[in-house]
Amino acid sequence: MNYKMVGFVLGRIFFIEAVLMLCPALCAALYGEWNVVLAFAWPVLALVLLGLLLSRRTPRNTTIYARDGLVIAALVWVLMAAFGAMPFLISGEIPSVFDAFFEMVSGFTTTGSTILTDVESMSRGLLFWRSFAHWIGGMGVLVFAMAILPMTDGRAMHLMRAEVPGPTVGKISSKLRDSAKILYQIYFVLTVIEVVILCLGGMPLFDALIHSFGTAGTGGFSNKALSVGAYNNPFFEVVIGVFMLLFGINFNLYYFLLLRHFKEAFCSEELKVYLGIVAFSTLTITANIASLYDNVGTALRTAFFQVASIVTTTGYATADFNLWPNYARTVLVILTFIGACAGSTAGGLKVSRIIIFFKAARQDLNKMLHSHAVTTVRFEGKPLDEKTLRGVHNYFNIYMLIFALSVLFVSLDGFDPITTFTAVATCFNNVGPGLELVGPMGSFAEFSDLAKLLLSFDMLAGRLELYPMLALFSPRIWRRRGNAMHA
Repeated sequence: MNYKMVGFVLGRIFFIEAVLMLCPALCAALYGEWNVVLAFAWPVLALVLLGLLLSRRTPRNTTIYARDGLVIAALVWVLMAAFGAMPFLISGEIPSVFDAFFEMVSGFTTTGSTILTDVESMSRGLLFWRSFAHWIGGMGVLVFAMAILPMTDGRAMHLMRAEVPGPTVGKISSKLRDSAKILYQIYFVLTVIEVVILCLGGMPLFDALIHSFGTAGTGGFSNKALSVGAYNNPFFEVVIGVFMLLFGINFNLYYFLLLRHFKEAFCSEELKVYLGIVAFSTLTITANIASLYDNVGTALRTAFFQVASIVTTTGYATADFNLWPNYARTVLVILTFIGACAGSTAGGLKVSRIIIFFKAARQDLNKMLHSHAVTTVRFEGKPLDEKTLRGVHNYFNIYMLIFALSVLFVSLDGFDPITTFTAVATCFNNVGPGLELVGPMGSFAEFSDLAKLLLSFDMLAGRLELYPMLALFSPRIWRRRGNAMHA
């Protein structure tokens, strides 16, 4: 473990968070919320001082090993959420430490689960901050740092592997830093386009920013108690629904479009399956809920929005799907686990893993039926090696173990099984709303502090693809000697 380099990177990240906190502070100042401005001043000062202390000197050994990348990724997200929670505590708008931490973990991990029961009473500056956290965390804090800080590929690759969602991490440029810049440029442009379209449709600028941040990061925090449904506006629903799907697509495909490599973009196997899942779910849910609405068009629009929201793990709502028939609710719960594409801002298992998992299962079945047959699992037209297949299986096994243990411990709070199960599912998969007490019109306020802490861990583990958070609890990872994991 290169402790000095770990501290150095953390120091740089603290500087970045301090600068980012100036945005909601400015928003609060514009609305005359001076107590909120002061609530941001103290964390900003603390972050700047810590940043100076940790990163004033570049370490002699600037190597970042694989274990360092895991630890840095986990610590960055935990500490950013901890400092990000301070304005809520200082202002008194969320007086509980556990509640404030849960809210900011939910923001940075783009989960969208909330402990707030009266969101519309919150100050504009803090509403901006919790949604802006979605935008920061959507593409990744460390990816953002790589885009703006001088960092060689050798030092950055393990950081990107530890943070970027999906079974593999590839560069879209010969230099990793250039890849990070390209990703954030695409991310920024898409966000701006959505803000402009929503404003042209009549949504106030503040509201457009809040919902665009939530859409881009596939997070789901809203400044309305009824979420997007509060506007009762089909234009807003269609625009946000379409953009949720767009942000659920692998960002590498957008880069291919910019290069006019249309075949690589539109022939993506993962993209086809992703859109197929959306189409099937939308149509079948529409048929299932049609009797609840005045006409099929309204049912279709509502089903499309909710499917797009859940499969991309955004979590916005235009209807209380707690009241829908069992089939529709079951499909939404399944979509909670599937998630969108690898390399997007969405959570869940990812469509690519689902495809690989089923193909591997089919290969195992073929081997049982035809013991001498030689078969290869192919994804996106390329054969997958045993290491990748083993990685997918191992990820799924660890995922299910953590999920089962989390459900077991959260059940100690004594809520009904559906609330408990979907509370863990929605946090672990970074979705936001579940069913029953944690449905789209509910909150996590009634859970115990220990349950909120465990669910915060689940949100972080789900966003960081498990391994960085698990690494924090491994004694071997903290040893100075032996870099067995540096490969």
